[in-house]
Amino acid sequence: MEESKFKFPTEMVDLPSKGFLYPEGHVLSSGKIEMKYMTAREEDILTNQNYIATGIVLDKLLQSLIVTKVDYNDLLVGDKNAVLIAARILGYGKDYVFEYRGEEHNIDLTTLENKPFDTSTLEKGVNQFSFKLPNSGNEVTFRIMDGHLEKKIEDEIKGLKRINKNVSPELTTRLKHLITSINGDSDPKIIRDFVDNYLLASDSRAFREHIKNTQPDINLKVPIELNGELEEIEMPIGVNFFFPDF
Repeated sequence: MEESKFKFPTEMVDLPSKGFLYPEGHVLSSGKIEMKYMTAREEDILTNQNYIATGIVLDKLLQSLIVTKVDYNDLLVGDKNAVLIAARILGYGKDYVFEYRGEEHNIDLTTLENKPFDTSTLEKGVNQFSFKLPNSGNEVTFRIMDGHLEKKIEDEIKGLKRINKNVSPELTTRLKHLITSINGDSDPKIIRDFVDNYLLASDSRAFREHIKNTQPDINLKVPIELNGELEEIEMPIGVNFFFPDF
């Protein structure tokens, strides 16, 4: 078969994790991922009603755009967020217009930067962090979520809701999977019992805030002008993120 004379351009995207948390030898341990520019094929994906209805449209889009030979679910959540922003830039350009408090704002997506990620106390290739709960004093270790863990959590939540439609187990289920040990004990039964019965609400909040502030990710906080003054907000990613002309 004759090779196509058309070549698609690609870009290398820097991952917020710097590749530090992936095992040695993993393709993402380089801290970069290769992506291609969006084509009409990807626009078909974005408008696929079945993908939209099942909530997998963005995952399908990113899988189509990533050139690097990698299991998509190996991506850490923060790295996936950076890939999402890169996909938007490569597809429709750097300008993103959104509405906030009734006013329209335009953000240059290329100005978004990866959050500082301190690796000085971490072991390269090991996805494990530690945190001392401020009120109870318990020491916990935890991991940063990747696509595999994300799917595992989603499946468990769906199963719990099938058993009892009135439960809202999202928060505790997520914590049970993120925490890898309590005071050195990594028994899953001990971790689940701790989250259900002994994790103080104040400690839970502090723990979740710690994860948010320290995990590798792209910084979505942007300055906008409101009533003549600059204010920093978390940039909303609305339904028009990939449809700037609709």
